[in-house]
Amino acid sequence: MTKADLVLTNGKIWCGLGLGHTEALAAGKGEILATGTAAEIGSMIGPATTVIDLQGRLAVPGLNDAHMHLLPYGTAMAEVDLRPAAAPTLPALLDAVRARAAQTPAGGWVIGRGYDHFLFDEKRHPWREELDAACPDHPVYIVRTCGHLAVANSRALALAGITEATPSPEGGLIERQNGKLSGLLAETGREPVMAVMPAASEETLVTAIERAGRDLLTYGITSVMEAAVGIRDGWTEMLAYQRAHREGRLPVRTYACLMGDKTRSILAQAEAAGLVTGRGDDMFRIGPVKIFTDGSAGGRTAAMTRPYKGSEDHGILCIPDQEELSEMVLSAHRAGYQMAIHAIGDAAIDQVLNAYAGALADTPAPDRRHRIEHCGWLRPDQMTRMRDMQVIPAPQPSFMYYFGDLYLSVLEEERVAASHPYRTWIDAGLNPSASTDCPVTEIAPLPGIYNMVTRKTNRGTLIGPDQRLTLEEALHAYTSASAYASGEERRKGQLVPGQLADIAVFDRDLFAGDPETLLEARCDLTILGGHVVFDRAAA
Repeated sequence: MTKADLVLTNGKIWCGLGLGHTEALAAGKGEILATGTAAEIGSMIGPATTVIDLQGRLAVPGLNDAHMHLLPYGTAMAEVDLRPAAAPTLPALLDAVRARAAQTPAGGWVIGRGYDHFLFDEKRHPWREELDAACPDHPVYIVRTCGHLAVANSRALALAGITEATPSPEGGLIERQNGKLSGLLAETGREPVMAVMPAASEETLVTAIERAGRDLLTYGITSVMEAAVGIRDGWTEMLAYQRAHREGRLPVRTYACLMGDKTRSILAQAEAAGLVTGRGDDMFRIGPVKIFTDGSAGGRTAAMTRPYKGSEDHGILCIPDQEELSEMVLSAHRAGYQMAIHAIGDAAIDQVLNAYAGALADTPAPDRRHRIEHCGWLRPDQMTRMRDMQVIPAPQPSFMYYFGDLYLSVLEEERVAASHPYRTWIDAGLNPSASTDCPVTEIAPLPGIYNMVTRKTNRGTLIGPDQRLTLEEALHAYTSASAYASGEERRKGQLVPGQLADIAVFDRDLFAGDPETLLEARCDLTILGGHVVFDRAAA
């Protein structure tokens, strides 16, 4: 009988949706060999087998965050932390950038990310003048948690050539109040500042990938889709990923989504290098093409057919011309790429579905699995179109957990309750994945799983309880459904013979007890390809 390299025993092992639980598991050569009782698997233990006693703990397939920004997360870990836990107030934000400026040579950039102005007492973004006062000798650029709005100080705006006379670009905003620049930039309005920020070296980017990936392993995350390769440092980001993979410095399996946007794109270089969707191996594979069509609901830039509450504001369409978007999609589709287009509001989703319909009519590809990233606010007729074209929603339950109460302040309650409709998607056969869009929200998967099961926000607000899932369905979204979104469901996402031995072991049985305890659980062990890559007890 074949002897295993690794055996897990004496636990509760969830094999996947509809596959039930087992007591023990054997892995060899990086794959699952067998599952069964402790006695059955015990016969596969040899002198060289590593045996892990689960002691009643729960093991599940390695979690797969289907849409997050691995490299930007690693970069943000070295920038000014402006997330609510670190900078809960506007004065705290200003203190944080002031403290970083004190450590930075004059003229050096102060960059931060993660603030949420809706949580400030003032309910506003910091003013340009406030950043000037905090950092008079440094250009400053700070990004809101959603990643779609930022504030720059006067030095940064001057370096970018932005003056009071600079018009807002197509698909963006350079805000003025009383004829003066406020410092607030939205969507494509951010790009002039981003263009003059210091370019990162390839080694710096590899270090960021490695730093972020190691952190993900502590949560049981073994696979991700890197949602926008090339978004900030262009082709250097692809070179960094290839180098990280080549040098064994890529800690998690990565499906690389390529920027193919109107103003930021590496698609031509990727095509020239033969890097088309599906190319690669189990650790690094080329994924879909990314285009932005709108912004964020929390920032009121997601494009809606109905206005935001109490206003005539419908958000921003980044590419207002349907024909232009359709031509971009058709070109990539003909070249063999899967698409993963950012569209949050229903007006943007209309644009994307129209583009997909045209591309699929031109070049039928029934299993291309084009995606709509986020896909938060959509109508029943749009879900029907998605089902007919086999288009996949790629939503973030963490948005509802962290931002649900904010959504209630900018949109009517019934619209928020009907958003991110996991139950409806599943019932329609759309197989939604799960993810965090980190660093937009925290990378921790359990708050998102908790929201899928309870539909409660981090403040305890219940929103749309009819969309709740079972825990098994929620775990499926974070494992096999996420693998399906990258065309890899036969390779990972379940603990069955022949699939990769990627496993997360939690400190308790998530299936037992009240769903509220999900937020207390933590990952004890992470296994990638049959090797322990994180052990909390040894950390």
